[in-house]
Amino acid sequence: MDAADFSAVLSEVRRFVRDRVVPLEAEIDEKDEMPADIREAAKKMGLFGFALPEEYGGLGLSMLEEAQLMFELGYTTPSLRSMFGTNNGIAGHVLMVGGTEEQKAHWLPRIASGDVLASFALTEPEAGSDPSTLTTKAHLDGDNWVINGAKRYITNAPLADVFMVFARTDPDAPRTRGISTFLVPAGTPGLTLAPKDHKMGQFGAWTADVFFDDVRVPVSALVGGDAGLNRGFSTAMGCIAHGRVHISALMVGMAERLVDESVGYASTRKQSGKLIGSFQLVQGLIADSQTDYYAGRATVLEAARAFDAGTDTKIGPSCTKYFASEMVWRVADRAVQIHGGAGYMRGVAVERFYRDARLFRIYEGTSQIQQVIIAKALLGEAARG
Repeated sequence: MDAADFSAVLSEVRRFVRDRVVPLEAEIDEKDEMPADIREAAKKMGLFGFALPEEYGGLGLSMLEEAQLMFELGYTTPSLRSMFGTNNGIAGHVLMVGGTEEQKAHWLPRIASGDVLASFALTEPEAGSDPSTLTTKAHLDGDNWVINGAKRYITNAPLADVFMVFARTDPDAPRTRGISTFLVPAGTPGLTLAPKDHKMGQFGAWTADVFFDDVRVPVSALVGGDAGLNRGFSTAMGCIAHGRVHISALMVGMAERLVDESVGYASTRKQSGKLIGSFQLVQGLIADSQTDYYAGRATVLEAARAFDAGTDTKIGPSCTKYFASEMVWRVADRAVQIHGGAGYMRGVAVERFYRDARLFRIYEGTSQIQQVIIAKALLGEAARG
């Protein structure tokens, strides 16, 4: 995107986040629902397709540009980003990376506009951090694929119009080579949803289990057509690597907000007749959080540049996701500490962000999985003992 146009996009999103969404955060958290007018405003700004190609109606942002946009979106409740994150990220990228031209032409313009909400159905009850162990199966029956299995914690499932479903299509192949991806529209017979999950935080972002009981889809639903058969795992991993940089930038935006909340409170709250900001131990907490935020921002920007250049699409995304998720958790914990008892009260922003931040160390690959990925990539054969 032209630099001036991108700057205008960032400015518009910043105003939208800070003027319209931030004042609604407590309401979104309490009602566990994103207001309809916020959803419509996000559609008009093109936020459902910022990472999708311009030829399909998206903004076509690079990873570096996307990271900067996520810094702005991360300043408020993460449920805002979650509303359109899968369209731009792991769900939309399934089609970008592995779809046929016909599939892209049919689905991507509607996904980019927000008229279709896409969901990424990979995680299962027994296949989370290691999705290669998934047990959902699909077999060919005439001109249809028949899918059976269950998915867990699927983001936007209660609202989704289409699911990108990963299923084992060759039970005899090695675990990572016998998986394919299918486009399954909501409402397809045999596809059912559990009630939405009641989570610790990130209210307004809905997840639910999804069940497939003899769900039949045409052969055209196989992502990538014949070329996509048994190649779903590699497609998923490519999408997840992009998602790790994406979500890391969101965490940096949240860290910025938490530092601002901490500084604002320490600058106005008095104890023993003095502003608590005058206490050196409080100053130390704020300095540590600002340093963490600064390092996180630099790490994400470097990872995004390398991702765009194609020089690092594995270690960098894992490093930045690992660092950013642990970083924002430290910053959130310090923010609650600086607020004292007030930081433990519902209705106070840092209490809500504390609950929201905890999830980041788990999804898009836990911190422990990132450690394993990084170490194995560096050690090679030595990691196998």
